[in-house]
Amino acid sequence: MGRPTGPFAGLLLADYGASVLRVDRPNTASSDRLTRQKTSITLDLRNAASQSVLLSVLAKADVLIDPYRPGVLERLGLCPSNVLLKRNPRLIVARLTGFRPDSKYKDMAGHDINYIAVSGVLSMLGRAGEPPYAPGNILGDFAGGGTMCFMGVLLALMSRARTGRGQVVEANMVDGSAYLAAMPRLSRQTPLWSGPRGQNMLDGGSPFYDTYETKDKGKYFAVGALEPQFYAELLKRLGFGPDDLPSRDDRKNWPILREAFATRFKTKTRAEWEFIFDGTDACATPVLEQDELEQSGYEQRNPIQLVDSPALPIVADDGGWTGGGLIPGTGGQETLKAWLGWKEGREYDVRLDGVLEMKTVEGKAKL
Repeated sequence: MGRPTGPFAGLLLADYGASVLRVDRPNTASSDRLTRQKTSITLDLRNAASQSVLLSVLAKADVLIDPYRPGVLERLGLCPSNVLLKRNPRLIVARLTGFRPDSKYKDMAGHDINYIAVSGVLSMLGRAGEPPYAPGNILGDFAGGGTMCFMGVLLALMSRARTGRGQVVEANMVDGSAYLAAMPRLSRQTPLWSGPRGQNMLDGGSPFYDTYETKDKGKYFAVGALEPQFYAELLKRLGFGPDDLPSRDDRKNWPILREAFATRFKTKTRAEWEFIFDGTDACATPVLEQDELEQSGYEQRNPIQLVDSPALPIVADDGGWTGGGLIPGTGGQETLKAWLGWKEGREYDVRLDGVLEMKTVEGKAKL
C-alpha cells in the first residue's frame, strides 16, 4: 500500500479550496480514501508522450507533492531543481520522505512505526513495563508527515507572494514527529515527564490522567483532572470524601488511587457515568467509539474554521465517514480543461488503459 502522507497533504489543500489533481499509474487499483474534492488522471511517467502531459501541467501548476522515496523523480528525468523549476520558476515542489534524506536509513524501506522509532518518539509511548506502543499511523504519516508537508507548502506560498519564486519543500516524518514531541522531550528535566515510559503525568503514569473501564465491559471513561480544583470535582463525582483517599502529590500513592478509581468506575455503566459527569469540571468524558459516532449521526468537520474564506464542506450525505474513494482517471479531463483549456483529441489522446499522452507533431510530443 502507498503512503497516505502525500494524499493527506493534498486533502488538506483540497478541503480549503485548492484544485487538486491526483496522478495515478496505469493498471493499478488505488486504496486511497483521502480523495475528497480531488480528480485524477492516469499517466505512465516512463513513457515520453505521457510524461509530457505532466510537464505541461506543471508548467502552469502551483504545487507538486512528491511522495516518492528519494531519487525517483530524478531517475524519471524530473529533477525538481534542474528540470521542473526551470520550466516553471513559480512551482512549489513538496518532497515528502519517511527517513531523513541525509541519514543512514535514507535508502531503506519503512513505515510510520519505523520513522517514529528512530525519531525517539516511539520510546515514550506505551504502558510502564510493556514494549513501546505505536499509535496507529497517526503520529508519523498524518501529523508528522502530511500535516507538516501541508504547512511547508503554505510557508512556500507565503514566500512566493513576496519573492515571486517557487522552491523545493523538504519534509520527512522523522523530523516531523520529533518536532511534535517537543513538549515531552524538553520536559524530561521536570517532574512532568522525567520518569521512564508510562510513569509520567501525561503518559498513563498518573491515575488522574488515564482511562478506566466501566461496568459495561469494553466501555471506558477518560479522566484528565490535572488541576487541584478539577481533581476535587472528580473525587466528589466519584463519591469520595475529602479524606477517603491519600494525597495525589506523593507518587507512592498513585497505585492506591488508580485501584480505587478503577474499582469505582466499574460500579456503573458508561451511560450512568456520563449522566454524573456531563456539565461538570471534573475533566471526565466517555471514550466514544467510531461506530457509535457514525451511527449517532456525528459529522466530521474541517479542523480550522475561517470566517471570511471557509473550507469546502465535507460531503454531507454520509457525514464524511467513507471518503468515497477515487477511481483512477475520474474527473481529470475536466480539470485539464479548467486549468489549461485542453480537450481530448486535440492536445492529448487517451490510450485503451486510460493513460493520457500528448498529441505528437512529426514524431515529437506537442508541448
